[in-house]
Order: sequence, then structure tokens, then C-alpha cells
Amino acid sequence: MKIQAVVVNGQKIIPSIEVGLQKQKVIGIQTNVQRKKILLAELAEQPDTYVSLVEQGEYKRLTVEELLRFMKNISGHDKPVGTMLRLFQLEDLRKMKINHLPSSKQIYLSLLRIYYAHQQTIVLEEPYFQLEEQERLVFARLLQELSAEKRSIILTSNLEDALISCDEIFRLDNAGLHQLDFADSDSEPPVQEEIEEAEFKVQKIPTKKNDKVILFNPPEIDYIESINSMAVVHVGGETYSCALTLAELEERLQHYGFFRCHRSYIVNLQKVRELITWTKNSYSLRLTTGQDSVVPLSRTKLVELKKLLNI
Repeated sequence: MKIQAVVVNGQKIIPSIEVGLQKQKVIGIQTNVQRKKILLAELAEQPDTYVSLVEQGEYKRLTVEELLRFMKNISGHDKPVGTMLRLFQLEDLRKMKINHLPSSKQIYLSLLRIYYAHQQTIVLEEPYFQLEEQERLVFARLLQELSAEKRSIILTSNLEDALISCDEIFRLDNAGLHQLDFADSDSEPPVQEEIEEAEFKVQKIPTKKNDKVILFNPPEIDYIESINSMAVVHVGGETYSCALTLAELEERLQHYGFFRCHRSYIVNLQKVRELITWTKNSYSLRLTTGQDSVVPLSRTKLVELKKLLNI
């Protein structure tokens, strides 16, 4: 899929980009609100493409069952309404009018239009915006199932939401698309090392922000991620660059309760509140950082983490 450059008031907002799409793979593009809106408009002009927008609204006087029957009739979908109610986990709400549902459930219902779309490419704007936890889990699994037959793109300004469903994630800025390294590799050789008994020692992690060197004690750090081969340290909702590699940081922090949860992430286990299972191959860790941060957990690291936490 090719998108031509977009210029606004003489300024190039979006350069010419090309996104490789294929079935069984959900692509995520994380960018700011302005670029997202422009890109949505450009994608809506692409052939054989269905665009699902945030808060696009529903026929609120209909019941849930009536809405699904309406979508089935106008789309020619072959699955019975009862089957779809079970698939969407809406059987208990089938007779309830949409305007009586909580707002998160109304948004969830609106997202389900993608299952009745005949287009082969599906574009979703912020699909997890305002969804409750259970609805996120259900929709993530439904989207994975749908991706077996269709090509899917998620546009979001929130990287954490992209982590839920996307197999590949790109960051879009005025220089173009930059793929983020979130690949989960089963072929990575296991690190064989003996964990020595923890020793007491002073350890500071050097970071930079606005040309100032800032030193952090390990317990202050929430998590560390690798972005474009650069280590970024997250502390209390703020980010700081670090000249050390993730491997070097992992070695420095191994006696301070930190865990390499993903090839691109190191997390402070003292800050982990919840282990989230999105699909059978997709996991995340929710942290107690005051900002509801979520980081990915590699499936190859799941067993090791459970052993560390005795769960």
C-alpha cells in the first residue's frame, strides 16, 4: 500500500510511504493526532479498504440482536446472528437497546462492523480507545481471527494499545516510517549464566535529558525500552535517553529485581501489578507507575517470569 506525500501550508507532514500488508499479520502505525487524521483520510481513498473510526456511532434505538441482523442483511454475511452473538460474547445483551448500554460497550459494538465489511483491508483508528479490560481481551482475539482472512492496520497515538494486537509496529514522523523492534524470536539462544548471590553495591544509571546528565537509583526506574537501537529509561512518566545498551543495563540491574521481559524491554519487577493474556501468543505486563503503563512480555520469557514470581 502506497501513500503519497502530504504537504500542509508548505510543510511536509507525511512523506511518501509504503506499507507492506499481508494476511495473518496486523500492522500498527503509531503517530501524533494530526498525522493520524491525515493518514486516515488518505487510507479511506485506497481501493478495497474499510476504515473504522473512533466514535463513528451506531443505531442506538436498535437492540444488540437487531443491529447484528441489520449488518448481516446489508452485508450478505453468511453466519447466523446467534452464532455471531456467541462469537462476540453478547448473548446476555441481545435484547438490550444500544442506547442503554455503557459507552464502552457501544464502542465495542461499533468496532464489530469490521466483521461484516467485504473489503480485504481493514483500517482501525484507536480500536482499544475507551474499551474496558474484558472488551479489549475479546476484541484482540477476534481481530487475530479476522486477520487470517484480511489485511489489518491499526492507527494509534498510544503505543501501548498497538502492543496488544500488532505483529509489526511502525512509528510515523516527518522523516517517514521507522519500524520498532518488537519481534519475538524463538530462535534466540538462551543466555547461560550463573546468577551469583546478590552483593550490596552502589549502582547509578546515567541518563541524559536536555543536555543534562541525570543519575537514577535502580528502584526509581519503572522500565527501559529500546527505540531505534537507543535505550530509553522511563521514570515516573518521564523518559530519559541512556548511552548504555540493553545488554549492559540488564547486567547492571540483574541484582536489583529487573527482568528482560522482551528483546526490547527490561522491567522493574517491583512495579509489575498484572500479567495480561491478550491471546495465546500475546502477553503484557501492567505496571504500577501512576500512568497505567503496559509493556510487552515475550512468550519465550513467560515460563521464566512465572518461575521468578513463584506463580
